[in-house]
Amino acid sequence: MKKKKFRIVIVGGGTGLSTVLRGLKTSELLDITAIVTVADDGGSSGRLRDDYQIPPPGDVRNVIAALSEVEPLVERMFQYRFTQSDTLDGHSLGNLMLTALTDITGDFNHAIAEMSKVFNVRGKVLPAANERVTLYAELQDGSFIVGESNIPKATSKVKHVYLEPANAQALPETIRAIRRADVILMGPGSLYTSIIPNLLVREIGEAIVKASGHKVYISNLMTQKGETSGMTASDHVAALYEHVSEPFLQHILVNNVTLPEEILSVYKEEQAEQLVVDEQKLRALNLEVHHYPIATYKGGTVRHDGQNVCMWLEQFLRMHGSSRKRVLKTM
Repeated sequence: MKKKKFRIVIVGGGTGLSTVLRGLKTSELLDITAIVTVADDGGSSGRLRDDYQIPPPGDVRNVIAALSEVEPLVERMFQYRFTQSDTLDGHSLGNLMLTALTDITGDFNHAIAEMSKVFNVRGKVLPAANERVTLYAELQDGSFIVGESNIPKATSKVKHVYLEPANAQALPETIRAIRRADVILMGPGSLYTSIIPNLLVREIGEAIVKASGHKVYISNLMTQKGETSGMTASDHVAALYEHVSEPFLQHILVNNVTLPEEILSVYKEEQAEQLVVDEQKLRALNLEVHHYPIATYKGGTVRHDGQNVCMWLEQFLRMHGSSRKRVLKTM
């Protein structure tokens, strides 16, 4: 008899989401749905978005690659970025393939589904919206920024972000996945440009608030220049709450790995620092704080350890999996 899997929804974008998904896909216990931001407007994704009037394919491409079960060479081909051509310079093959499929089928989500079959994706990949959107930011100095790619360049702190069109529609299957999820993971990823844009799709934000599954925020490891400079872990949570107008998280997963000084000094030069975990304030927000070694570093770069996030999640499910605990105990 086939054992039921835990339904996991993870919401985000950027490198952080893809890194964590590479770890989660190794678990036999998880039925994964990734909800991916479509707010990107820079680089290859931005050019294709504007040329074809479609959602940007880049974050979706990275998630498909992360969840794929194909030969490494095939994945490398999918991620290949052209550098020797004036017309193709900067484009990745995967972005071009998703754009071509969208143009052929007339539907971005259909293109993602077909590409997922080709790359034997473990789980489901869904765009936060099935249409082209633009992210705007209001800064604390009263100025405004247009475009996701410009927000990290801000010289004043972000006060609020919003989408145009404001009535961007979520896919019915996205809302269904959120409602059925045993656990909803938020992040990791850039706070204002990878995580919050998903919540700004009104139906998604409302569905997550109302969902009965456990809601966990996977904390970022470092601050980001121009986007979250000077912000603590509780500041991140407060920003999430502000953009959906009410608290909705029960848990936060934070890193307890002490990063070496030589790594921190590299980030300091980039005006970034290790995120401060202000546990007392997090608990005051009624969050259960989970400490785990979810950071790894190599070549001067700090990343989430996807395997360790997966290990923590399996432990979390043993403790909080309600009626499904027995699935883990019998394995």
